[in-house]
Amino acid sequence: MSLSIRNQIAGTVTAVTTGEAMATVKVRLEGGQDITAAITTDAVKDLGIAEGSAVKALVKAAEVALATGAVEGISIRNQLAGTVSDVATGGAMASVKVDVNGGGLTAAITKDAVEALGLAAGSSVVALIKSTEISLATA
Repeated sequence: MSLSIRNQIAGTVTAVTTGEAMATVKVRLEGGQDITAAITTDAVKDLGIAEGSAVKALVKAAEVALATGAVEGISIRNQLAGTVSDVATGGAMASVKVDVNGGGLTAAITKDAVEALGLAAGSSVVALIKSTEISLATA
């Protein structure tokens, strides 16, 4: 199946914590960084997700925020350090490609944000992704 979601990073499930309706799934990305996805308990069962499962973390570009350093005092747990590899700006929006250990991410942010943060190829950034915005796919 082909998807329009460009952010697809491979990893391995390290833990699954299930609740009545929702579950958290911890994934170690190929580059060693950890992320957490919050998905339904039914999805965990339907996809057969368990510790050791190979998965791809899927994130829409519009759901990736960027910061120039680690952020404290925030509920967003997924903070992936990386380096900007490309910035393409339009009239209002920009597409920022970020190399992170284990893959690449694209963030769709405003042109104003790119300018305010001084983002350019080579800039160090932290990609912020809410756990509820990460979907998981199995092979």
